[in-house]
Amino acid sequence: MKVTIVFAGLLGVFLTPAFAQYNINIGADNTGGSGQQTVSVNNAHNVANVDNNNGWDSWHTLWDYNTGFAATRLFSKKACIVHKMNRDAMPSLQALDTMVKEKKLQDKGPGGPPPKGLMYSINPDKVNNLDEFGKSIASMCRRVPTYMAEEVQGASLFFYSGKCFNADVLWVVNIAFCGETQEN
Repeated sequence: MKVTIVFAGLLGVFLTPAFAQYNINIGADNTGGSGQQTVSVNNAHNVANVDNNNGWDSWHTLWDYNTGFAATRLFSKKACIVHKMNRDAMPSLQALDTMVKEKKLQDKGPGGPPPKGLMYSINPDKVNNLDEFGKSIASMCRRVPTYMAEEVQGASLFFYSGKCFNADVLWVVNIAFCGETQEN
């Protein structure tokens, strides 16, 4: 009986880091916007989740490295945007996991290396079949109007006159979703 209890305790001690979530503060103070991003890396399923908790501007993004698709759920828009992952701009799952575990992203902000920028144009037609993007994305976007977005190569927000929603992920990549969605 004692061996079982000791084994269960040791198992808990060694498995806790494997299931941990990492919190990264994205604002040093309450001026200019603040919030918190929580990163979860699931190496078994090759998925990374980033929750951005910032009041009305909160969003959740999921990067599925198995399917090559990413999705961002915009809570203020009540919409989900799905796009192909740009593996040249987005860090690998292992690199992201290492950065978060070593807290290399904590308080880097503007002082760190400049983040890579991606701009996507939202297709105004709703996606009918979420299953083509994999189980993780289908589960996250189910019962939410979902739109496909295509990357715009060499685009600049300076010259874009439409509405854009920015999802800056951990000072690593800045993603802009531009275009209209049908809000509920």
